[in-house]
Amino acid sequence: MKLLRWGPAGAERPGLLDSAGVARDLTGLVPDIGGTILSDAGLAMLRGVDAGALPPVPAGARLGPCVTGTGKFICIGLNYSDHAAETGATVPPEPIIFMKATSAICGPDDPIIIPRGSEKTDWEVELGVVIGTAGKYIPEDRALDHVAGYCVINDVSERAFQAERAGQWTKGKSCDNFGQTGPWLVTRDEVADPQNLGMWLTVNGQSRQNGSTRTMVYGVAHLVSYLSQFFTLHPGDIISTGTPPGVALGMKPPQYLRPGDVVELGIEGLGQQRQDVVADR
Repeated sequence: MKLLRWGPAGAERPGLLDSAGVARDLTGLVPDIGGTILSDAGLAMLRGVDAGALPPVPAGARLGPCVTGTGKFICIGLNYSDHAAETGATVPPEPIIFMKATSAICGPDDPIIIPRGSEKTDWEVELGVVIGTAGKYIPEDRALDHVAGYCVINDVSERAFQAERAGQWTKGKSCDNFGQTGPWLVTRDEVADPQNLGMWLTVNGQSRQNGSTRTMVYGVAHLVSYLSQFFTLHPGDIISTGTPPGVALGMKPPQYLRPGDVVELGIEGLGQQRQDVVADR
């Protein structure tokens, strides 16, 4: 099942994608795609809905982030060995965790906004994991039971803010529109193996990233279990699991984003995104 949210920013409505690829409106059946709707029981209820009887989403409607009520946007750094190598870093002995502000979350086709003073805005295609059932101290062999589904994320980053100024990575990761999420939340029953998904990203039609979740250092089940040792994971929390090689930072010389660029990205079975790059006002 592929769930979505549509409408103006801040006023999105719930929806789903039917078997023919038509977006259908769930308004009135569920309050939104979040909270208890992400539980196994909530998702089972949605599977029982006759999608063909639902009204179609208006043509041209904006898609919003595919989940709401995200309390934590948790990111994993240097989780692909080949990406660590291109940035000159070593593979970490434990997952590197940092938080991205939830205010960075936006729709899959919303623009990338280059913040004032930025010269090093970068892209990162990542597999997003959306928690459906709360848990703490989750055993790894039961970790995927706590996952509602998966989505595409662009973990946009400002490298100078991230690494060349004092403090932590957060300020280089949390600018407005630095977290395109969606287009769909694909429920876990439709993803046979989250560790075998192709992923790609282009800039102005030129290939930049072409990888697979197979090369993750720490897989999804390990990450869910690991994070739950430190804090409770709640429905709607997002884990962005790291990026394969091909980011601007690793190019020689680096080629960071500029206004007018177009970024497109996707993950096998999870859909794709398209973003125009614009300057902040």
